[in-house]
Amino acid sequence: MRKLLYLWRYYTLGREQYNECMKKTLKINLNSLLHGNILAAVLAGLFAFFPILVDFDFKRAAFYFLTSFLALLFALASGWGIRRTKRQNGLISKKFIYILTAAYYLNLILFGIYLSVWSDPGNYAVTIMIIFVCALTLFIFSPVFILCLTACATAGFVIAVIFAKSPQLYIYDICNVIFAGLISLFFCWRISMLRMVAILNTNKLEGERNKYLDESMIDELTKLRNRRDFMQTFQRFVLNFRTSDIWLCIGMADIDFFKNYNDHYGHPKGDDCLRAIGGAFNRLKETMGVYCARVGGEEFAMLWFEKDAPHADAVVDRFNKLIRSLKIPHEKSSVSEYVTMSVGVYIERCGASKDTEELYNLADKCLYTAKESGRNCAIIRGREITQYQIKPAQK
Repeated sequence: MRKLLYLWRYYTLGREQYNECMKKTLKINLNSLLHGNILAAVLAGLFAFFPILVDFDFKRAAFYFLTSFLALLFALASGWGIRRTKRQNGLISKKFIYILTAAYYLNLILFGIYLSVWSDPGNYAVTIMIIFVCALTLFIFSPVFILCLTACATAGFVIAVIFAKSPQLYIYDICNVIFAGLISLFFCWRISMLRMVAILNTNKLEGERNKYLDESMIDELTKLRNRRDFMQTFQRFVLNFRTSDIWLCIGMADIDFFKNYNDHYGHPKGDDCLRAIGGAFNRLKETMGVYCARVGGEEFAMLWFEKDAPHADAVVDRFNKLIRSLKIPHEKSSVSEYVTMSVGVYIERCGASKDTEELYNLADKCLYTAKESGRNCAIIRGREITQYQIKPAQK
C-alpha cells in the first residue's frame, strides 16, 4: 500500500523529477485557468437565456449570470497572472494558483449542483457528472490537491441531494457521483502523468540541443566563441543597436610571431599560450563587456559599442595590460621577451553600413597595418576617424 501511494503521489517519475516538473507547470495551469474560465463564462451565459425565453424565470437566469460573471472575473485574474509571469522577475505564488483553481472548480460545482439538484429535483443528476469528469483534466496538479477538491465536491453534492431529492433518486445519484469522482481522479492522474513526462522529455531534448549548440559555437581550446558564432553575432551587432550606441568597434588581434613560438616551445606550449590568451579575452569581456571570439589559429576578434569614439582607446589599453600581465616568455620574438599581440580596430558609425564582410575586411586591414608598423601595437581608424597608433606602455 505504501508503495502504491508513493507511485500515485509522484506519478511513477520519482520525487526529484516530479518536483522539477511541478515547478514548470505554473504557466500551463494559468493558461488552463484562463481558457477553462472563459469556456465556463460563455456556457453559463448561454444557459442564462433559456429560463428567460422559456419560463420567464429571472431568478434562475440571475444565478446563471452570476456564475458567468464569476468565471469571467477568474479569467481576468488568470490573464493578470500570465502577464505577471511574462514580466522580468515576475513571480506568482503557488498559493495564488491553488486558490484560483479551487474557486474555478467551486464555481462550476455549484453551477452543476444547481442544474442537477435544486432546479430539477425530480430527475437523476447528469450535468454534475460531466463536470466531475471534465473540469480538472485541464490542469497538472498534485493528486492530493485533486483528491481534496473532488472529495469536497462529492460531499457537497451528497448533502445537496439528500436534502433536495427522494431516497429513490439520491441513492443512485450518490453512487453515480462517486463513480464519476473515481473516473475523474483516474483521468486527471493519467493525463497529468503523460503531460509531465512530455514536459520532462521536452526539457531534456532542449537541454541536449542547447548543449550541442553551445559546443558548436565555442572554441574548445580557449573557451571563447568560435568563428561561426562571431559571424552571427557580428550580423546582430550591425543590425541591432541602442539609440545611445553611436559607434561600432570591430577589433582584430593576432599573436606576434606565434609560428616561431610553436616551433621553439612545441605545440603543447602553444596550446597553453592560446588558453592563457583566451583567459585574457574572457576577463576583457567580464570587465568591459566586449564580445570576444577566436576566428583563426592565433587570430581573435572583438566587437563592442561606444558612445564616444576616443573611448575605444580604453578597451585597447585594458587589453594590452591583460596581455602584459600574463608574462608568457617568447624568446623568438623580435619585439619583446614576452608574448605580445598586434591589434587592429575599425570604428564605424552605427547604421552607416550593413555589410559585415566589408567591415570585417577593413578591421583586418587595420591589423595588417599594425603588423607592418612593427607589431606589438594597435592601429585604430574609421571612415570618420583618422588613423592613429597605440603602443603598449613599457615597464
